[in-house]
Amino acid sequence: MRTLNPNEVRAMADQEVCFGVLAADDAVAAEIFSFLLPPGLSQERARQAGRMILRVGSEADFDACTVGFAEGGVPHPEHFYRFDLAAPQRGVRLILDEHEEDALALARWFQPFRGEVCERTIWKVCKENAMFTVATAIPNVIPTALVLPWAAGEFASDTAFLTMNQVRMAFLLAAASDHEIGYAEQKAQIGSIVAAAFGWRSLARELVGKIPAGGGLVSKGLVAFAGTYVVGKSLERFFSVGRDLTRAERTDYYEDAYTRGRDAVTEIVDRLRSQKNRSTAPSHG
Repeated sequence: MRTLNPNEVRAMADQEVCFGVLAADDAVAAEIFSFLLPPGLSQERARQAGRMILRVGSEADFDACTVGFAEGGVPHPEHFYRFDLAAPQRGVRLILDEHEEDALALARWFQPFRGEVCERTIWKVCKENAMFTVATAIPNVIPTALVLPWAAGEFASDTAFLTMNQVRMAFLLAAASDHEIGYAEQKAQIGSIVAAAFGWRSLARELVGKIPAGGGLVSKGLVAFAGTYVVGKSLERFFSVGRDLTRAERTDYYEDAYTRGRDAVTEIVDRLRSQKNRSTAPSHG
């Protein structure tokens, strides 16, 4: 637990952002403001987030903006993105594609970013857990396979690593959902993750008939991927509406992740096998 520092996540969520709005038409500007500050926000939260939105009035304002939306047809700099009235989430995805370092802060302050940031966070952690699980079955891969600074060889089992990475995911999802971050602040969620460390394996056993015979490394990785996805979606639901998934919903999410994650896990297995082959190939000369 000491290797995971929620203060690092808190710092990313607390960083200042300025969201620019570039529009020649006042009606379009109003649409953008309404999208960023949707109905249902408390007056206090709308006021706080509103202070982080700048309607661009001069060239100098562009430099003050972290990112921004621009009315279609209006020339704009690279860190501004066209606002599509018919599909505004398209602009959200483009911003997150190119400004990943600002994702937590954008999601914290601007509700339309939350769902996409949460889904990307969950998917990324699922892939990390699948990679670790597969890598432990391939000798001589672990030291170079993982990029997490706290992940190097300090875990006694797959379950220990997966559980800690799920705790890290809980910090990230809390930050993206504008909730308190930390061990004390999230003791209920962390307790549930630790308590369920083997529970989702039981769920996997219930669905063992869906694992193809001889699935090997891919099946091993998919169990870790899908189990982590269920944990992530349960956390997202809790932060969104204050309740966990039902058992039926957990099963549905597990099956969905097991199906959708196959390509990602297969790619991980192929990459790690290739790395293993390169590390064991005899040198010439």
